[in-house]
This record gives sequence, structure tokens and C-alpha cells, in this order.
Amino acid sequence: MKNISNQDITFKDKKVLLRVDLNVPMKNGSITELSRIEKIIPTIKLLLEKKAKIIILSHIGRPKGKFIEGMSLRPISKKLETLLSEKILFYENIINENTLSEVNKIQSGSIIMLENIRFNEGEEKNDVNFSKNLSKLGDIYVNDAFSCSHRSHASVEGVTKFIPSYFGLQISQEIDALKKITSEIKKPVTLIIGGSKISTKINIINNLVKKFNNIVIVGGMANTMLKHTGSKVGKSICEDNCEFLIKEILDVSKKYNCTITCPVDVVVSQNIEGHGKNKNINQINEDEMILDIGPNTINNIKEIINESNTVLWNGPAGYFENPNFQNGTREIMHAISNKTINDNIFSVAGGGETVAAINKFKKLDSFTFVSTAGGAFLEYLEGKSLPGIKAINKNV
Repeated sequence: MKNISNQDITFKDKKVLLRVDLNVPMKNGSITELSRIEKIIPTIKLLLEKKAKIIILSHIGRPKGKFIEGMSLRPISKKLETLLSEKILFYENIINENTLSEVNKIQSGSIIMLENIRFNEGEEKNDVNFSKNLSKLGDIYVNDAFSCSHRSHASVEGVTKFIPSYFGLQISQEIDALKKITSEIKKPVTLIIGGSKISTKINIINNLVKKFNNIVIVGGMANTMLKHTGSKVGKSICEDNCEFLIKEILDVSKKYNCTITCPVDVVVSQNIEGHGKNKNINQINEDEMILDIGPNTINNIKEIINESNTVLWNGPAGYFENPNFQNGTREIMHAISNKTINDNIFSVAGGGETVAAINKFKKLDSFTFVSTAGGAFLEYLEGKSLPGIKAINKNV
């Protein structure tokens, strides 16, 4: 892998275009969650040690090639400056003929952050001329934004055609972790997967069912499985017209000897603000909705986790935002983290809601690897080739 830790690469006095993902959640101008910022710090520190001139490229939101005040990276540059204890110059204009002269002013071992790259019209279009002009700002390109690497954008894929390109430390860790989950598996291996729609995760299931021993389905996806296998789910989140998808999952799982596990009991309420009531899946009333998994299901999942050497978790078990429906998600998390710590199993968790749950219960350090990527994480698990990864692998 073309990683910046390779001792043969010279960074001293070189201008390094560093693409990171600083698309962090914000509320009233304040950053509410820091994991994406914290994950890029090792790469920045290594480049500073090597006396590079760092030019940070990133984005927030979807401004569609226009300047939007609320999507400026300025407050994020200030936060990163604090976390690094390093001065960061901030270039507030879109990339133009003056940008190069500003970039050329920075000293070795220092940092400049450019304004939201998506304010530039050529970014999301992966415009060749914009990619070429972007490449002129640096001598070397480094991608440390796995979560953006499923996008064919100029700062992710296009720029790699014009200057030497490498992977950062964080993206290398992400790729290595997902390879161990999907290619270099230590069995038995278990997938615990949730989310509201089974149709959005069918490609992941079909890709992994051939390699995994167990697939545990929770959340809204489980409601759809239950409904289409004969159970009543009341007014729960559920997809219609999924008979073919369910049959496909069950048929493929039998073919590859992969066990599919669904809830046998659940926690229900008449609304998401209510209090929970444990019920078997054959006892749900029409005015009730499933909002968590029940104790028997939790015990079943714990047994599966305890028999596993590798666990991949994507998607909470219920509506964990309400404490009355967080028990399933919390217990799954504790079971995986305890098994990781005590038995040294390989555990990977990823997806926005999953990471939010892990952060809520302060278990970020209890997994082998936690991915902050969203779409890129899911597309990798589907077996897709990610443009940002493919581009650097080609750029030899």
C-alpha cells in the first residue's frame, strides 16, 4: 500500500495536498462530535515531523459549487488548531489564480487550510481543468479521507492523475480493518446489521453471506423480515413488497450455510416517546411499534458473539435515542467490546448511527476499529471498488 509512513518518500519542503473529511456535525456554529477530526491528527503530525508544507482540503455539507456562509470550514480550522496546538492559516476564498501565491508563502512544517472545497464548481463535477489546477497547488497528494473515497470528485480522484499520490495513516487503517473483515477472515465470523430499510443493505448481506457464519438482523430491517415471514409488526417501521429480497437472503444463506438470526421477542410502545413493554413477536398489537429487541433476543445475540472470532456491527438494535429503547443496542455493544478486550477477537463497527451509539456509551476504544465513514464503509462492504482507493492504487 502506498502509505506516507514509507521511509522512501521525501516530504521535507514539499507542498502536500492533504484531503481529509472534516464534515462534522454542527449545531449553532459549534462542533458537536469530534471523531473525524481526531482521526486525522496522526497523519498531520507525521507530515509536520517530516517538515512538509501541509495544505488541507476538505468539505462540509453540500453547497453544490456555491459559497454558503454556514458551511465555512473556518470554525473547524480553529478547533483543529486547538487540538494540534499548531497555528493553522485559513484561506477564505475559493481556489483561484491567487491561491498558489498564498500557498507558496507557508513555511516547512506549517499548515494552511483552504475553504470548503465544494464551494468550487469543478469539485463535485470532477472537472479535469479544476483537478489540474488543484494539483498545481502541491507537489504530493495524500488521501486520508476514506469516508469520501466513494466519490469521483476532483479532490478525491481527479487530482491523482497529475501528481504523485499516497494514502494517509487513517485511511490505511480503515482499509486494513475492512480487508480483515471481508478477505482475511478469522472464523467464526458474525455480521450484526440494522437500519430502517433492508433494501439499502441487501447488497452487503448478499456479499457477506458467502463468507460469514452468522448474520444477525435487527432494527427496522428485522421488522421487514418478521412481517414477510408471517409475524405481525403493528405500526412498526417496515418495508412493503420485499418478498423477493427476503427469499433471496434466505435462499443464499442456506446455500452458503450461513445462519440468519432475527428477534424472537421485542420491546414495543405506541410511540417513540413512550415506555417499553416486552413482548414475544407473536403478541404485537396493531397500535404498537417495535422499538427495541427483547431479553431473549439479546441473550441469543450474546451467545453468537461469544462463539465468534470476528464481528462486524452496522446498525443499532432499536431507537436508542430514547433511554427506554436503548438496552438492545447497549447490550450488543457491551458484548462485542467485552469479547474484544477479554478474548482479543477482531471487531469492527461502522455507520453513522452505530458510531453515535458507541460515542453515547463511551466505548470508542473498546473495538478493534470503529469506522466514521458512512457511504464509503457500506459500499466497501458491498464489494464495490471505491474511486478514491482505486485512483491511488493505479497511481504507481
